Amino acid sequence: MFLIFLLSFMCGFRNAYNMVLHKFGEKLYSGLVATMTGHLKDIAQSVEAAQGGSFLEELNRKWNDHNKALQMIRDILMYMDRTYIPSTQKTPVHELGLNLWKENVIYSSQIRTRLLNTLLELVHSERTGEVIDRGIMRNITKMLMDLGPSVYGQEFETHFLQVSAEFYRVESQKFIECCDCGDYLKKAERRLNEEMERVSHYLDSRTEKKITNVVEKEMIENHMLRLIHMENSGLVHMLCDDKYEDLSRMYNLFRRVTDGLSKIREVMTSHMRESGKQLVTDPERLKDPVEYVQRLLDEKDKYDKIINLAFVNDKSFQNALNSSFEYFINLNPRSPEFISLFVDDKLRKGLKGVSEDDVEVTLDKVMMLFRYLQEKDVFEKYYKQHLAKRLLSGKTVSDDAERSLIVKLKTECGYQFTSKLEGMFTDMKTSQDTMQGFYGCHPELSDGPTLTVQVLTTGSWPTQSSVTCNLPAEMSALCEKFRSFYLGTHTGRRLSWQTNMGTADLKATFGKGQKHELNVSTYQMCVLMLFNNADRLGYKEIEQATEIPASDLKRCLQSLALVKGRNVLRKEPMGKDIGDDDAFYVNDKFSSKLYKVKIGTVVAQKESEPEKQETRQRVEEDRKPQIEAAIVRILKSRKQLDHNNLIAEVTKQLQSRFLANPTEVKKRIESLIERDFLERDDSDRRLYRYLA
Repeated sequence: MFLIFLLSFMCGFRNAYNMVLHKFGEKLYSGLVATMTGHLKDIAQSVEAAQGGSFLEELNRKWNDHNKALQMIRDILMYMDRTYIPSTQKTPVHELGLNLWKENVIYSSQIRTRLLNTLLELVHSERTGEVIDRGIMRNITKMLMDLGPSVYGQEFETHFLQVSAEFYRVESQKFIECCDCGDYLKKAERRLNEEMERVSHYLDSRTEKKITNVVEKEMIENHMLRLIHMENSGLVHMLCDDKYEDLSRMYNLFRRVTDGLSKIREVMTSHMRESGKQLVTDPERLKDPVEYVQRLLDEKDKYDKIINLAFVNDKSFQNALNSSFEYFINLNPRSPEFISLFVDDKLRKGLKGVSEDDVEVTLDKVMMLFRYLQEKDVFEKYYKQHLAKRLLSGKTVSDDAERSLIVKLKTECGYQFTSKLEGMFTDMKTSQDTMQGFYGCHPELSDGPTLTVQVLTTGSWPTQSSVTCNLPAEMSALCEKFRSFYLGTHTGRRLSWQTNMGTADLKATFGKGQKHELNVSTYQMCVLMLFNNADRLGYKEIEQATEIPASDLKRCLQSLALVKGRNVLRKEPMGKDIGDDDAFYVNDKFSSKLYKVKIGTVVAQKESEPEKQETRQRVEEDRKPQIEAAIVRILKSRKQLDHNNLIAEVTKQLQSRFLANPTEVKKRIESLIERDFLERDDSDRRLYRYLA
């Protein structure tokens, strides 16, 4: 059989060769076209006659047969294909066979529309959940592609995309009316995946982008705003309820359409700013600075997690988060103070028993909030005050944690920001060495009352008004001995006692012989020691004997007489406030389960209004030389600069410490002009020059 086929093939090849060789190529070519056309018309009739599901099967079978026959014809007419066809610029045999199939079969009036409708119906059936023969679909669409991209596009793809757009337009409208946002997004995601899977199984790969664009436009882009703002299920609801899966789905779908992510970002930013504004302006929240800052940290953690888990750490969302926090954290002018109070609370007691890694995490979070502050110098003022109290009272949880935070501040703001803070630690270490030297020179003092002095460098520590009080005779004598020792070993120095910053440990015996060790402030010690020589003292007598300032004395007596469980004194008459006519006596009935009893001073955790004004005034005064230094640096470099650009440059240079007020910058410029550091241009009064 094979031999007969081979002989027949060789015979056909030889005949075709001879015809072309003897100049009968045109006749051979024309005969091929006529024969193939007639045959294909018969095939078209056969396909047209096929009923129902057998229509595509018959078309596919005939197409496969045609391809096999075409391959054989091309081989037989190989010589004509290589010589006659190129010289006469006619269509090559294989391409001719495809064109004739297209014209006589695909473009047949009875097949063309039927083929398109059948294909579209099968796609629709699959979309509505029916199972179809994907194999036959793949073969037919491949046939259209083999006939040329334009055939696939004109005969199927264009209509497919139009029908799909209408299908998804109707379906999306139906879904949006009956589904919440999360469910709608799930359906949209599923439809998108289905279309991509459909392309991979039986459509041209280039169709994927086109059909996904259709789904994205009809199901997402056309309903973006409605989905985002959907009541009880939209973006804000997802953010509030930490719906990471839904947020991730929204992000992945919206990123596929124009302005999708920007719409999410706008609404998220607006929500963060509004909720942040409520947080920092709520009077209830402002009552507890530690809780206030903790809420800020919780809010930051919440949105960091959302951006990490749902928005794949998208930089644009991180920037939106940072700008939102910077916006609302600076709406409250007390944020720098509260952040410092939070640090103070953590470094006093909040981090006790916490691992080093967790301490670092907490400090890093604090630094993150610190970066948002526009008035970093205000934070520095408060931080210095709080650090001083921790160091002097020995109440810091960990020196390592204290130093770690200072290193972080130094990295963030430079050496100048932390030089005084580091000086405070240096003073504490030097003071230890000084006390060892003092007791080394006075061994006789080891039996009596002991004195521990912290010698503080004036420039490094927060400025304190030097308030003297009358110390008990025993302590006064010790202080004089220390003064003589210190000034004898250090020339050119002056000591000023800060009695308002000290503490003392007193041993006390009460009515029934109960003994306790009381940890008190220096002021409280001065008051209590008076009762060694008197059973009862009036307020005026105490004030005259101690010379403690009235406001401090009243707080001191409140803590000694009015705090339950710590009331070592009694007051007559009873009442919450201290009056000038009040009398005090030792509470013989005082008892405590603890041997060591700490009696704190009644003091507000936050600053009072006058104290706030004083701190703000000190900050403003400290800013003046910094603004002037920046102005001089800039003009020294530029030689001359106009007013607006100078203001902008100064603001930029100082923004790492505080947000310079243009009015204050203008005042500093005037001051520098008066002192002949700068001059105005004669012709342009808004132009400044540096005077060397």
